[in-house]
Amino acid sequence: MDDSAAETIVAATTPRGEIALRERAHPDGSGSVVHELVVAGVFAMDSLDTSTETALAVEALTRTAAPGRVLVGGLGLGFTTWQVLNDKRVRQVDVVEIESDLVEWARLGLAPTLGLVARHPRVRVHAGDIAPVLAGAATPFGPWDLVLLDVDNGPSFLVHAGNERIYSPEALRGALDQVSPGGTLAIWAAQPEPDLLAALSTLAPTEEVLLEVEREGRTLTYALYLTRP
Repeated sequence: MDDSAAETIVAATTPRGEIALRERAHPDGSGSVVHELVVAGVFAMDSLDTSTETALAVEALTRTAAPGRVLVGGLGLGFTTWQVLNDKRVRQVDVVEIESDLVEWARLGLAPTLGLVARHPRVRVHAGDIAPVLAGAATPFGPWDLVLLDVDNGPSFLVHAGNERIYSPEALRGALDQVSPGGTLAIWAAQPEPDLLAALSTLAPTEEVLLEVEREGRTLTYALYLTRP
């Protein structure tokens, strides 16, 4: 990625560091724009390749018979939530995002999918920490038929060290308690996480799905963990 070609649309300083929404020209020369999200100085995602964010929703929805109510932990650029909304079985989506500035940018529609998600009638976007929500100690309250977590890169590749608590056995158990019978807990990771797989497997049957993505001449392997209590 050519950082020099990216222009910052808006940025904010938070207790966890700076977050920034940037845009750059699409590499295909079409004149369209690619949006990027940078968190604490680390590239988080862009709109050029959203295949793994989409896969998180698709794989989990496929395994859930009646995903009427869905919780999404982590707003990102909105692509996971948008994919969830494409499933007409979904009646309500709660999105919990710790960065209130990102929530505001979504409501202002500063990136297309962010705006679509924030203004959608089936979506409620909440600015707050997902950890107490998963513990049943803060709004919105569960249970949900499907819980999707994409709040960091996984327990061994954290952007924010404080997110380690989300992957602890106690937190995972609490998250599963927020899942309705027949539902699914799905967690995205930037690489295979054998310890996370082992921890989830002690709580309920868990499936690992590996996703290979070609990016900037490299093959990257992402992982999804799908647990059905």
